[in-house]
Amino acid sequence: MKFRQIAATVLISAATAFASVFVYSKFQPRQAGPYQNGSDNIPVNYTSYMPGTEHRNITPPTDFSAAAKLAVPGVVHIKTKINPRQVTNNLQRKRSVLEDLFGDDFFGDEFQGGGGGRKYYVPGQMASGSGVLISDDGYIVTNNHVVDDADEITVTLNDYKTYKAKVIGTDPNTDLAVIKVDAKNLPYMLYGNSDEVEIGQWVLAIGYPLNLETTVTAGIVSAKARSIGINKQAKRNAIESFIQTDAAVNQGNSGGALINTAGELIGINSAIASPTGAYAGYSYAIPVNLVKKVVNDIMKYGNVQRAYLGIRYQDPNSIPEEKWGDYGIRRDVNGVVVTDVVTSGAAADAGIQKGDVITGINGVNTPSIPQMTEQIARFKPGDKISISYLRGDKSRTANAVLKNIDGNTSIVKATVIDALGADLVTLEKGDAAKIGIRGGVYVDNISSGVLKKQTNMKPSFIIMKAGDQVVSSVEQLRGILEKQKKVQLEGVYPELNGVYYYNIDLTNSTDF
Repeated sequence: MKFRQIAATVLISAATAFASVFVYSKFQPRQAGPYQNGSDNIPVNYTSYMPGTEHRNITPPTDFSAAAKLAVPGVVHIKTKINPRQVTNNLQRKRSVLEDLFGDDFFGDEFQGGGGGRKYYVPGQMASGSGVLISDDGYIVTNNHVVDDADEITVTLNDYKTYKAKVIGTDPNTDLAVIKVDAKNLPYMLYGNSDEVEIGQWVLAIGYPLNLETTVTAGIVSAKARSIGINKQAKRNAIESFIQTDAAVNQGNSGGALINTAGELIGINSAIASPTGAYAGYSYAIPVNLVKKVVNDIMKYGNVQRAYLGIRYQDPNSIPEEKWGDYGIRRDVNGVVVTDVVTSGAAADAGIQKGDVITGINGVNTPSIPQMTEQIARFKPGDKISISYLRGDKSRTANAVLKNIDGNTSIVKATVIDALGADLVTLEKGDAAKIGIRGGVYVDNISSGVLKKQTNMKPSFIIMKAGDQVVSSVEQLRGILEKQKKVQLEGVYPELNGVYYYNIDLTNSTDF
């Protein structure tokens, strides 16, 4: 009896031990790769593996093939060439007594260092980007920075046909440009509606990154009305209200398409947020409703008809709390604070005052500066808009007629000043007196055009003479440049000593 009990006990123990080892071996995790710091033996798993979800109903990824098939033929590869060029440097040159006696022409360029500062050569450049066909007869929208200063533009379609292209018009303020190829019956993309874009929706980015052939990437809209300051680096009146996505975009994608899952164009890819210049998580596209307005203006007028409300403004969060009382605003205000009103501007005529908080344009909420500026940028001078605003605790509405930069509602034609590619401002007498001059034209935000291409001029330069004529206003400078295509600009930098000279040639610029 004892023997049987002992034997039974041994058998039960052995069976229990075997079962324990068997069960343990079945549930022991497999080694799936490297471990973290060699501690705790924690396996690194594929991110798609989720224990315990094997039997869940998981919705498969959306199939984007139909949208891509529809849109890809309308996206083109743009290659640009900038020829080697001669540039006037910004070194100071003092006139000699002999030059004053005999004039500049007597000695020629050899003795004058190129007629005002020595010249040097900049080597040629090749670059590439993307574009979107918007008509069957060859009109293409792209980024201004893709074609800026290009001497030659080549467009290759998705079917590998290649054409020479010409620039129809550009708008550095929105970083958009329209170019054209001489062809018919081309595939083109249909406009969508960027106002209907929702955060979280799927989008596709199509372009030619890194000189590859057509590339399609997918992501979601992660933010709207985003301002990243990239256009403001070049233009004072820059407009930024980007659609932010996590669709992969790299160098070469600029000017390409952002589409919805219906294959409609909802934006033009323009920039990425990256510490290295390569894709690092976020990309930015110009909303198509703004694109349409800019493109239509360029095709109809040759330039963008920009409307102005005639105010200075700030984000309420950027105003120190101790100054809130100066504007009569509340802590919880949600809009754009008017900090000043231009006399006889559209806002002043509509009764808008300093301290008012603009909350909407034409029924569209504008809680931020990018949203407000985008809405106004969709209109042209002479258009009537409705402005919703707060004055103290009271909500109000006013109707305004938008004006152009000259303070009227006329169509603004492109002028020779536009060809310079900079913001020019007539210097106030008080400011001129501070630096010991009588007057001139202040140059700021040199973004593209003749000044950038032909000179090494820097922002803050003050033009005092054009040729042998004194310059005291922008209008006066325009009159001189309309008569003289080749001219020497003379002036000063407020922070530097001496007089500086730059030669420019407007002969090959657009006729005005």
